[in-house]
Amino acid sequence: MMGFTLFYPSYVLLQACVGWVEQSETHQININKTTWRWTTMTNYRRYRIKGGTCFFTVNLQDRRSDLLTKYIETLRQALHTVKTHHPFTIDAMAVLPDHLHCIFTLPQYDNDYSLRWRQIKSAFSRHLPKTEPRSQSRINKHERGIWQRRFWEHVIRDGQDFRTHVDYIHFNPVKHGLVDQVIKWPYSSFHKYVERSIYPHDWGSGQVMESMPETGERV
Repeated sequence: MMGFTLFYPSYVLLQACVGWVEQSETHQININKTTWRWTTMTNYRRYRIKGGTCFFTVNLQDRRSDLLTKYIETLRQALHTVKTHHPFTIDAMAVLPDHLHCIFTLPQYDNDYSLRWRQIKSAFSRHLPKTEPRSQSRINKHERGIWQRRFWEHVIRDGQDFRTHVDYIHFNPVKHGLVDQVIKWPYSSFHKYVERSIYPHDWGSGQVMESMPETGERV
């Protein structure tokens, strides 16, 4: 981890999505000047448990592509559309040109994040020009060739695990050399975390991540 002491709520308290955020209706952040308060998670979420919180890495098929940032408004609309029909909370997100990282929390009655990703991918692809190369297998199945078929998921175990993955998400554009400061990357929930005083403005500057979680991302 980086050389910073940050305290996160163990449950998701922000609904952050590629540059916008909504205050959760069921959770609150209590910050009184320099005093940080948070609620300890007592029931850890497990894989496929309803209402679980999960970290995801989702890649484009062509890792040299820049479609996600080139068509960022299309991605935002796809997320909004799917959230309207199949609610979920986006706790943290960073969108890079060829892949994205995020943390979702599903409603208490639901555990189907695969459905959401399938629909997000489809909604995004539907509005893009059909210029990407496709394998014969994709052609036979009438699939677009924009996204990798699979995605990486990791169920968040506790507050420390949540913190580790939120840090990783927000530092990712620096890790890939896209910017030299976390604050400079526009397609990230980091800005809303700064507004909520969860991160300092200059968090991550001049630092390297000493250890990183397994994220399913190619180095």
